[in-house]
Amino acid sequence: MNLTKRLFFVFLLLKTSFQGICQEAESNLLFDKKDILRIQIEANMKALLKDRGVNPIYHWGKLSYTEGVGDTITLPIKVKVRGNFRRLPTNCNFPPLLIDFSKKKGVNTLFDYQDKLKLVTKCQRDDYVFQEYLVYEAYNIITDLSFKARLVEVTYIDSLGKRKPETAHAFFIENEARLAKRLAAKIHPTKNIAMSLSDSVQMATVAMFEYMIGNNDWSVSALHNIKLMTKTGRLFLPIPYDFDHSGIVEANYALPPPQLEIASVRERLYRGLNYSPAVFKEVFDKFNAVKPQIYALYEGNPKLNSFYIKRTLRYLDDFYDAINDPKAIKRYFVAGKIGNR
Repeated sequence: MNLTKRLFFVFLLLKTSFQGICQEAESNLLFDKKDILRIQIEANMKALLKDRGVNPIYHWGKLSYTEGVGDTITLPIKVKVRGNFRRLPTNCNFPPLLIDFSKKKGVNTLFDYQDKLKLVTKCQRDDYVFQEYLVYEAYNIITDLSFKARLVEVTYIDSLGKRKPETAHAFFIENEARLAKRLAAKIHPTKNIAMSLSDSVQMATVAMFEYMIGNNDWSVSALHNIKLMTKTGRLFLPIPYDFDHSGIVEANYALPPPQLEIASVRERLYRGLNYSPAVFKEVFDKFNAVKPQIYALYEGNPKLNSFYIKRTLRYLDDFYDAINDPKAIKRYFVAGKIGNR
């Protein structure tokens, strides 16, 4: 093979690889839309839902959805129970699931290039699904350094025909590897990283958001409901997830960490660092700028009952009153006093 042919062959290989990388980076159709996706998951439901031990195994199944005018797309999957608190039958009637698509390539489906996706299920009530999903939506509004979510309506079908089909709402959470690719970052899996080693504005944004929603079920050093990302030459970037124990969701099973001596998850406690006035101002300005968009998630939302909407808007009012009052800023974010309910 002469030099010209060799160079041409190398060019074709590089072109094909580059196109594949670009297609994977651009293919995130599942999370680009906000409408409710209707899917079916078929598996041996009895075996799946009973498998709630410390190390649940994968069960074979199928995931189907309808596209366009009525074309049904069916994909082979593996599915297993996941989670810690919500995995236990004493806490949740229906456990959260992990769906393994084996990283489907470009076959023109919504799940192209997806690998393993977390599916947050109803646990006890559909209300909690909507209420937690909106927390992800709110954080997407505040920053791109956040997990995307997609609301779905799932019909669970028993492959053995021994259980009646059951339909409930749930939502997919963006895969952490896809999140890292989207952010041009890398996942940092090591624990015991101090908050002070994170980017100050991003860390303050996370801590302030957790305060806003009344969530104390997180830890950077323990990597508890936090993913750490890194970019070349930059400090750590913490990204939060799993908000069902937050005051804004109001799940009846949610309890605050006992060591914090808080009576209810509705009580707020700022658990971030005491940043400089300039950092706090930048973060407060960010939250104030998106206030109308956050309120719009709840106002008149047909998926929420009117009582919950009123309580949530008052809860958000209390947060915005705090970040715009110099005395409250000193009390809650400098002195670390317990906030309003």
